[in-house]
Amino acid sequence: MTAGAVRDREDRLAAEEPLEIRLAWPGRPAERLSVTMRTPGNDFELAAGFLAAEGIVTGSSDLHTVAYCTDHALAPEEEFNVVTVELSRPPRRTPSVRYDGPGAAVSACGVCGKQSIEDVMTVGTRTDLADRWRDLTLPAEVLVSLPATLRAAQKVFRTTGGIHAAGLFEADGAAVAVREDVGRHNAVDKVVGSRLLSGSPSDLPVLCVSGRIGFELVQKAVAAGVGVIAAVGAPSSLAVTLAAQAGLCAVGFLRDERFVVYTVPERIGV
Repeated sequence: MTAGAVRDREDRLAAEEPLEIRLAWPGRPAERLSVTMRTPGNDFELAAGFLAAEGIVTGSSDLHTVAYCTDHALAPEEEFNVVTVELSRPPRRTPSVRYDGPGAAVSACGVCGKQSIEDVMTVGTRTDLADRWRDLTLPAEVLVSLPATLRAAQKVFRTTGGIHAAGLFEADGAAVAVREDVGRHNAVDKVVGSRLLSGSPSDLPVLCVSGRIGFELVQKAVAAGVGVIAAVGAPSSLAVTLAAQAGLCAVGFLRDERFVVYTVPERIGV
């Protein structure tokens, strides 16, 4: 509809469905861990990336199997909305009581449902980023090229206009993995999970995301071990605080050949 004119046309919408993640390990049967609203696709990556961000797994060797649930109690339309992750060992970080029981479902936000800010601050964080990326200097011309590279890989965005993306990049701007989802945090989990399931490290130089940088994205970036998180939108105050504490370079407003560096500016070359 435009001013003074009305017309009917077909529109395509980004799919959104719930995904239940169940967790099991030797001596422990599968139990519900989390529920998130996501765009179907790359569900195993999403589950693996979520566990990595929570500090429950730290590498591919911690994973035994990742599969859709075969629970006969599930309706046909639900069978691809439940993923069970079986660990090869007990969790590196035991899931807290907030996951227990039938009310364990949390919202799409990666931080909602945490019992306190202190709890959130300690989940999935690393302390080696300063040493890991001591010699990293990302050229400004590479940094400003990332949003276009990210957008070019967004097939679903091109047809719907309603979906986020996250991508892991090398220091020369080469895209290693790009994933899309209605939830920006899910897109990050998928891209990190893709590395985990392939047995590859997730601590690449840059994580570039569409939208803004919220606290939960910084938390996931720190857990993944990246050197720089960059976004086309603005960061929140808590996101910048965590990035500074963790030694993560945070870049916002990355568009129109411009950007703002909020933390660890020495990692960006001009």
